[in-house]
Amino acid sequence: MELKNKVAVVTGASSGIGEAIARKLSSKGCKVALASRSIDKLQKLEKELETDTLAVRLDVTDTGSVQGAFEDIYRELGQVDILVNCAGVMPLTYLKNRHLDEWLQTIEVNVKGTLRCIHEALPPMKVRKSGHIVNIASVDGKEIFKGGAVYGASKAAIIELSRAMRMELSPDFNIRVTSIEPGTVATNLRDDISDSELLKEKDYSYDEEPHLEPENIADAVLYAVSQPDSVNVNELLIKPTGKA
Repeated sequence: MELKNKVAVVTGASSGIGEAIARKLSSKGCKVALASRSIDKLQKLEKELETDTLAVRLDVTDTGSVQGAFEDIYRELGQVDILVNCAGVMPLTYLKNRHLDEWLQTIEVNVKGTLRCIHEALPPMKVRKSGHIVNIASVDGKEIFKGGAVYGASKAAIIELSRAMRMELSPDFNIRVTSIEPGTVATNLRDDISDSELLKEKDYSYDEEPHLEPENIADAVLYAVSQPDSVNVNELLIKPTGKA
C-alpha cells in the first residue's frame, strides 16, 4: 500500500521503539503525529523528520489529554489513517515485594492508555471504513517469567484485545489491526525497574544478552502497514537470533 501522505499517529514517539517507528513511517512519506508527554523531545524530532509532522503533548493516562491531542491532530492533519499504540512502561517486580503503585501504573499506561487512543481514533475510521491500528505488545504477553507478572498480564491483554478488535472491526468497517510482539529490545524501558531484589538477581543491561534494536520493530510495523488493504497481518512475534 502506498504510504505517501497517509497520516500516522505514533504514541510514545519521544524515544526508543516509538521514535524509530516515527522515523521509519516519515521516511516512507507518512505525515506523522508525534505523541508523547515529552514535548521538548518531540519538537526536536519534528525538525529532523523528512515529511510534514505534528508534535502533540499526549499523556495516555489522562483521558482529557488524549482527547485534546486527537482534536489537534484532526484539526491540523485532517484524519488518522494509522494509529500505532507504542507508549508503555515496564517496571518489573516480584509480586511478593508489593509494588502496588507500579503495578497500577503499568495497567494505566499499557492497557488503559491504549484503550483511550483507540477510543479517539475509531469514529472517523468507522465512517471512512478504512484504517489500521497497530498495538505494540510483547513476547512477554505469551511467555511469562518470574518478576514479569503484571507487565506480562498487560501485554497479554493487548494481544487479546487486538484479536477481538479484528473480529469486531475488520468485517464491518474494513479496519485492520496488528499486534506486534517483540522480544528483548535495547531501549530505556528497563530503567523503570526499582525492585532491588530483582535487580540483584539479574543484570538488566543488554551487554551480554541477545537483543533487537528499535529499528527492527519499526521495520515490522512498516511491513504490516504496507500490505494491500485486502491483507491484515494479524500478529508479528519477533525475537533476537539466539533466543528460542
